Amino acid sequence: MKPKRIAIGSDHAGFEAKEQAKREIEHLGLEIEDKGTNSLQSVDYPDFGAAVGQAVANGEVDRGVVICGSGIGISIAANKVHGVRAALCWNEETARLARQHNDANVLCIGARFIPADEAARMIRVFMETEFDGGRHAERIEKLTKLDEAR
Repeated sequence: MKPKRIAIGSDHAGFEAKEQAKREIEHLGLEIEDKGTNSLQSVDYPDFGAAVGQAVANGEVDRGVVICGSGIGISIAANKVHGVRAALCWNEETARLARQHNDANVLCIGARFIPADEAARMIRVFMETEFDGGRHAERIEKLTKLDEAR
């Protein structure tokens, strides 16, 4: 199923990249739910990773994008939300595989390491790629069971 609504969030280090990413998402014809931050003022990435994760897990949106300096902290935060499969990606191929093999529902980007044009391509691929299912579905079921065991 192609997504229609996307949640996006970042900390201060990812703010400018988030604003650029929003333009790419809008270009794809998708609706955006911006979970913040709204400036370069220092903030805590867990707040925004969790907000996007909760929007995805609650069905408020179809997928999410989170951005911080490295992408690591905000991906950890998003993955703490039950039902989220957040994938830290670094190029189009990892974004594609995150969807095809892992049914990832949140794309994580490190703003200090991924140029804006590459991030735009990653977002496009992440939004347009479907989950392959098949043998990968059994693995996702195992991830779901791990998530439920918490």
